[in-house]
Amino acid sequence: MNRRALRKPRISVFSVVNTLLLCIIVVMTIYPVLYILFASFSDARMLTKHEGPIFWPLGQPTLAGYKLTLSNPNILSGYKNTILYMIVGTSLNLVLTSLAAYALSRRHYIFRNALMIMIVITMFFGGGLVPLFFVIRTLGIYDTRLAVILPTAISSWNVILMRTFFQSLPEEMEESAIIDGANDMTILTRIILPLSKPIIAVMVLYYGVAHWNSWFNALVFLRDTTLFPLQLFLRETLITNKETAADTTSQMLEESFTRELVQYCTIVVSTFPIFCVYPFLQKYFVKGVMIGALKG
Repeated sequence: MNRRALRKPRISVFSVVNTLLLCIIVVMTIYPVLYILFASFSDARMLTKHEGPIFWPLGQPTLAGYKLTLSNPNILSGYKNTILYMIVGTSLNLVLTSLAAYALSRRHYIFRNALMIMIVITMFFGGGLVPLFFVIRTLGIYDTRLAVILPTAISSWNVILMRTFFQSLPEEMEESAIIDGANDMTILTRIILPLSKPIIAVMVLYYGVAHWNSWFNALVFLRDTTLFPLQLFLRETLITNKETAADTTSQMLEESFTRELVQYCTIVVSTFPIFCVYPFLQKYFVKGVMIGALKG
């Protein structure tokens, strides 16, 4: 038997160091999530007094924090508004991005280079918040749901990404459809989009997560609290940390114990849907990004 075949594979120093660094990065990434999750199931009094890392719920695991969080009418209202903003906003994003990317990917469109230059310029220069505020007020959509949806109706980067993907599709299919008498809308809806599921999944993930996490536009353009998204209530819970009126000292102590617990529970409640959706889109995510980034 060949002695070389019996030799064990050599482990290089680079492999050891690389593995250790990756393990450290994994721990640094996962532990904050586990910390918040364990804290949300902990006893409120023990959590307030505890200092240092948490590797398991403190005390007897309880759902008291989630009961208090979900009993808050603002959380339920924020959930409803955020889901509405995400569904309507993402649908509008996909329609506008697909139309723009298709037009810019067609070789026969004479204005595509000029429009591409204009789109790229918007990635580096913007009018700023004050002009945008006056535009929103002039359009008459201030303090309405449209003020949250329209300013983010399309993303220049996502248009470029989808345009590159469309350009990677074989041109022969479009030429055959044109010979058969198909127009641009038919080509887009019946040929291009059915072949673009990976990049569409990427767009849904990009736009959907952006709408779910969005709070700044709502903070600037909304005054009606019934229109606030969930993330704005989360911001108030974490940063503002308002205290509710208490009639007795015991109630004030109880609020001080539960306030930190509710903060952790609110974080979990606001991020849980994204954790549930992402695994179903992840298989398309890498493929869509790679195909959209490299032509060929």
